[in-house]
Amino acid sequence: MRAAGASRGRHGVQGVSSDRDRDSRETLERVRRDSETVGSSSLARVGQRAADHFSGRDAIGAAEGGGTDPVELWGRRIGRAISVLVAAGLVWWLGLQLRWW
Repeated sequence: MRAAGASRGRHGVQGVSSDRDRDSRETLERVRRDSETVGSSSLARVGQRAADHFSGRDAIGAAEGGGTDPVELWGRRIGRAISVLVAAGLVWWLGLQLRWW
């Protein structure tokens, strides 16, 4: 007796197989993301994500065809650096207004 997916023919089996593969990959990714591994803490992962964000690594391969425009990459880096400086300036100004320093 054939399995239910096998009666559909070659394309039906491929569709079932690819759905199972995709579900398996999603489950493994979720487990990897949610589980703590030895030597890797949540704080270390957050720090790495912040470093990747401010270095513009999320822009790599974001263009059509997987390429990266160097001007866009440096624009993101400069913009994010300026945002950190502005945020620090606002915290300093708030501290002055509240007479913390």
